[in-house]
Amino acid sequence: MTNLNKKVALVTGGSRGIGAAIAKRLASDGASVAITYAKDASAASAVVKAIESNGGKAVAIQADAADVEAVKSAVEKTVATFGRLDVLVNNAGTAIPKPFEETTLEEMERVIDINIRGVFVTTQAALKHMNDGGRVIMIGSAVGERAVAPGLVPYAATKGAVKMFTQALSREVGSRGITVNNVQPGPIDTDLNPASGDWAVPQKAATALDRYGHVEEIAAMVAFVAGPESSYITGANLTVDGGMNA
Repeated sequence: MTNLNKKVALVTGGSRGIGAAIAKRLASDGASVAITYAKDASAASAVVKAIESNGGKAVAIQADAADVEAVKSAVEKTVATFGRLDVLVNNAGTAIPKPFEETTLEEMERVIDINIRGVFVTTQAALKHMNDGGRVIMIGSAVGERAVAPGLVPYAATKGAVKMFTQALSREVGSRGITVNNVQPGPIDTDLNPASGDWAVPQKAATALDRYGHVEEIAAMVAFVAGPESSYITGANLTVDGGMNA
């Protein structure tokens, strides 16, 4: 597929899990891809090599999503490397599962800094470079729409904020031909939320399909929203959750 031929995408938190799958899918659809990573340079390098081995173009940039200046710099480095920016995927995120009353202020701040502030700052920096046809895509969460299990209060609150950020921003940049959408995964089998983990049983049971999702299933939705066929979709919250919120 070449739906994204000559396009440039930046995927935050693209060294593993959903982010890595998104980066690889966008590259396979023709985009040049930059990914950011916080610490694991070898994992980021592996994603870049996988893309390059399939004939694509990619670069990894170290930038913790909680570090405002690093995030801004990552956007500028992407443009400096590839000459433009067409697609931003705000994928970097974190959760600290535990009862809310036991959650420390430092833990709350970490979740807010990455899931909200990082998204704000990255998006603001990216919009300076986007033209007509640009795409801003959030990776929210099904729990930002409906909290189905305890232990994720700050995370769910931040993802609810991402949902409204998406809707509000779409109103501001629509006249520029830029769409803003929020892909909301349900339980997806990743290192952070393995289908074999302690938290998996209630999450799987909450879905209509009685299974965890795969990272490629989220990447497929992101690729569609990033492509030309989604040009009339904006301000949307697109839930990919196996029917968890049905």
